[in-house]
Amino acid sequence: MPQMTGGQALAKQLHLEGVRVIFGLPGVQLYHALDALHDEKDIKFITTRHEQATAYMADGYARAGGGIGTALVVPGPGLQNASAAIGTAYAASSPIFVISGQIERDMIGGDRGMLHEINDQLDTIRPVTKWAQRILDPRDVPEAVHEAFYQLKSGRPRPVEIEIPPETLAEVADVELTEPVSFQRPAAGAESIQEAVRVLAGAANPLILVGGGGNQSDAGEALIKVAERLQAPIMATAEGKGTVSDHHYLSLGTPRTRDDPFHDYMARYDVILAVGTRMASPNIMRGQKIVQIDIDEAEIGRNYPNTIGVVGDARLTLEEMHRVMSNTVPQRESRREDVASVRKQYFGEALAAEPLESFTKAVRKAMPDDGILVAGMTQMGYYSRLHFPVYSSRSYLTSSYFGNLGFAYPVALGAKVACPDKAVVALSGDGGFMYNVQELATAAMYGINVVLVVFNDNAFGNVLRDQKTRFEGRVYGSHLKNPDFMKLAEAFGVRGVKVEDQDAERLQEAVSEAIDFDGPSLIEVPVGEMPYPY
Repeated sequence: MPQMTGGQALAKQLHLEGVRVIFGLPGVQLYHALDALHDEKDIKFITTRHEQATAYMADGYARAGGGIGTALVVPGPGLQNASAAIGTAYAASSPIFVISGQIERDMIGGDRGMLHEINDQLDTIRPVTKWAQRILDPRDVPEAVHEAFYQLKSGRPRPVEIEIPPETLAEVADVELTEPVSFQRPAAGAESIQEAVRVLAGAANPLILVGGGGNQSDAGEALIKVAERLQAPIMATAEGKGTVSDHHYLSLGTPRTRDDPFHDYMARYDVILAVGTRMASPNIMRGQKIVQIDIDEAEIGRNYPNTIGVVGDARLTLEEMHRVMSNTVPQRESRREDVASVRKQYFGEALAAEPLESFTKAVRKAMPDDGILVAGMTQMGYYSRLHFPVYSSRSYLTSSYFGNLGFAYPVALGAKVACPDKAVVALSGDGGFMYNVQELATAAMYGINVVLVVFNDNAFGNVLRDQKTRFEGRVYGSHLKNPDFMKLAEAFGVRGVKVEDQDAERLQEAVSEAIDFDGPSLIEVPVGEMPYPY
């Protein structure tokens, strides 16, 4: 049995499990982990400028298809700084692995005021993790990392966290490494698949609703086969966009979460096939029977009681459903014209709002079909959920229900690291961008050529408009004072472009040029008060 430090055991087991990129920040409790990672030449370490960005980048890396996203932070304030991003990954069911330091072993829980000490650190992170564990013995490091990867790859993908004190990383022990996790998430059982097919076959007018689980399991091809067999139109949540290309004739688009006229129209659909979505949006259903496919049994029927549960991996379950349908369900006549009519009436140009629509079209035209858009918590981001067509899986990333400002740019950086050959564009407001403005330095340092588009209204614009509308014109706390973004870009060594006069054609040109540029770009679009994006 070889001897090694706990830090070496960590680095070697991470390599065995397939980790090739770590986003992190150095710190005193992590020195022996960093020294060990120095010798793992296949693992690239990307130093960020804030702990929040480590987990955001890991999230973008995972959701874009790079595999497990890994973040390394110091304990206490480092882990707490990262917690907003960990919460985003939790909300989006994104598999990220967070490695945190700890204070000295014999001081844990002592409330002595040690550097970075926080009592009950594991308890602070458990609400936004699937699994978390403290490791005190270097011999236990491989098995703990192995268990973390089992948790990441089995069931519902969500963040996991381990914490290791500095002595554990420094001590030498006889350590046995563990074979990497090999796990295939299962399809649903045959009986539940048969029942689901029976219900869908008896539906006069079925509809499919796909959520983030469709993208996570790469279920698009299987979903299309089922949809075409049933001639069921496909509606996507914001997280489900791209599971099926919006070029497909059965794709309807994405509804608003509230007060969408389409919700009343939905009464004509008698059975809803829900794929990888908790269906959390209120008022969307009208008493129909739901066939719900989800890897997480706890989500079955959580929001709608009239639900038939089909617990399993979305792609594998849909493939088996289509196999059963091929033998038992006749192919239905094409509904191409009907779906096109519904899409035009409820998801089309009539709902457009300027200049949001012109900007959205400009960005879409500038991007390749497989380009990745990260939609920030800004008015353009909100508008894109409904009106930005998506043609490729894992190519539209949101902060899901966590809805936090500041996520867009670092998530986009992580996505670009995962997919260096794809165009990656982040849409941000000036308010949200300034949360993680420092990551321009990370982009410049590593040459990560993400295109950042900042729509600058010198305000938390959505709040400002709502205050004016709802409080008789009174505005409080929502105006902002911004730097000169072009000078800021230059100071960071980033290419800066300013699109004046709300010129959508110039925006398209600027995004296209930035995609082709070999380096990071910041595009500023000065705007006035924007209309309600929904």
